[in-house]
Amino acid sequence: MKTALILLTFILSPVWPLAATPGDPSIIVNKETNEGIFVQEGKILQQFTVATGESAELTPEGEFTITVKAKNPYYRRKNIPGGDPENPLGTRWMGFDARGTDGRIYGLHGTNRESSIGQYVTQGCIRLHKDAIEALYEKIPLGTKVIITSSPYSIDTIARQKGMIK
Repeated sequence: MKTALILLTFILSPVWPLAATPGDPSIIVNKETNEGIFVQEGKILQQFTVATGESAELTPEGEFTITVKAKNPYYRRKNIPGGDPENPLGTRWMGFDARGTDGRIYGLHGTNRESSIGQYVTQGCIRLHKDAIEALYEKIPLGTKVIITSSPYSIDTIARQKGMIK
C-alpha cells in the first residue's frame, strides 16, 4: 500500500512546472501595446518592441514553452533557405508550443522587414528587430515560458501581476 501511494504521488506530481514561477526565465508579450520583456530572477533583463498578428486571433494568447531554437531558420512556407535576405524569419527562430504545435509554427523571430516591428502584420508569430532577437536568443534556454496576453496594462505591471518582478 505504501509503495502504491508513493507511486501515485510521483505520477501526480508534475515533473515540469505548470506555470512560470518567479526566478525562471520568462518572456512576456503584450499584444495590445506590441511590447515584450525578458524576465529572470525578478528583474527585467531586456525590453523590446514586437510585431504581432494582423488580426487579434492570429497570435495565440496564453502560456507556452520554447521548444525549438534555430539560427538562420529555413522558411518552409515559401521554400526560402536560412540566411537568404528574402527570408521573413530573419536570423533567429525560437518556436513555442501554441495550439498543440511543436514549436515550428508559432515563434519569436527576426524579420527582413524591420519597419514592420510595432505593427499588427504577422500571420501569428512575434517578430523582433534583428538586434533584439539575436540578443534574446543567446539568453533564452529551451523550456523558457512565453506568456502572451492582450492587456491595457503596461508590460511591467503585467509582470508584477504574474509575480515575475517585484
